[in-house]
Amino acid sequence: MAESLDRLRSLVEDELGECCDADVEARLDELDDLEAGTDAGQVSERVEVFSALANDTRYRIVQLLAAAESDLCVCELTPMLDVSDSAISHALSSLTDAGLVARRKEGKWRYYEATDRAERLLAAVEPEESV
Repeated sequence: MAESLDRLRSLVEDELGECCDADVEARLDELDDLEAGTDAGQVSERVEVFSALANDTRYRIVQLLAAAESDLCVCELTPMLDVSDSAISHALSSLTDAGLVARRKEGKWRYYEATDRAERLLAAVEPEESV
């Protein structure tokens, strides 16, 4: 990463003055701060979240759980989705690992609900209403 930062510093020092009247040192400090704010671990975790939603079945499950008034079990999700119980269980496991679904166990049954994180993501991708 230091090598890419050195290349960036060289480029900015050489060319920034040509494209605009900017304080080169201030701009370099801003770019250093920007790079420091992108932690590779956080990026990986966030990509996992988006990957979990990047499948029709998993996305639909999150939508259903977010819209439900109470927790749902796999047997309740199956009639609403055109996939097997095992596919739903696998999808729920991925969604749980990504922090988008919470699971609780009652006897031999497991019940699922959408997390606040999932609901915020769904709200963020909803199309804006036309005026």
